Amino acid sequence: MRKLLYVTTAISLVTFSMFGRAQGQARNDIKNDSAKAVAAGGVSSQPPRAAKDDPNYSIAPEDVLTIDVWKEPEISRTVPVRRDGKISLPLLNDLQAAGLTPTQLGSEIVEKLRATIVHPQVTVIVAQMSSLRIYILGQVTRAGAYPLVPDMTVMQALSIAGGFTPYANLKKIYVMRSENGVSRIFPMNYKEVINGRKPQQNIPLNPGDTIVVP
Repeated sequence: MRKLLYVTTAISLVTFSMFGRAQGQARNDIKNDSAKAVAAGGVSSQPPRAAKDDPNYSIAPEDVLTIDVWKEPEISRTVPVRRDGKISLPLLNDLQAAGLTPTQLGSEIVEKLRATIVHPQVTVIVAQMSSLRIYILGQVTRAGAYPLVPDMTVMQALSIAGGFTPYANLKKIYVMRSENGVSRIFPMNYKEVINGRKPQQNIPLNPGDTIVVP
């Protein structure tokens, strides 16, 4: 009886030890799998980058830029990009900003400041991308310029214009778009789209698109 008790106890200890090693191995496998996922880019703690943080973003007229010149508060300031694509800064003549990236504009400012400042350091940040807008014109309650929301469609844009006037021709709405210097027209029959017919006419909008309600 005593021998049987010893054997049972020994088997239990061996089983417990094997179970503990299995748990430890499982935890190590989970850690290794997590590390591999992070290394492969499957898991990221970094927030998605905003559009204005894109280093390839091209500055456009009516954007607002924050220009910081290190240890030069008299020059550092927030300035709008004029419709002619230029900005104005103290000690400098008008500078072309539209069409450049923030990094390129920063380099241009550095070159201009070398005549008056030793080793200038300049940072350019796009504080407001006013160029990301669409325009709604014609027989709507509130015509004007509106911010372009990601994935915004024609119907969604029209919904923020306050509705149509009694004279609106809802069958002849169209979108004007300029692509590589070429103007394109996209017609939309509002009544057909809102009734579920021809949904393909409810196109996604691009920056600078103009919706016309005749």
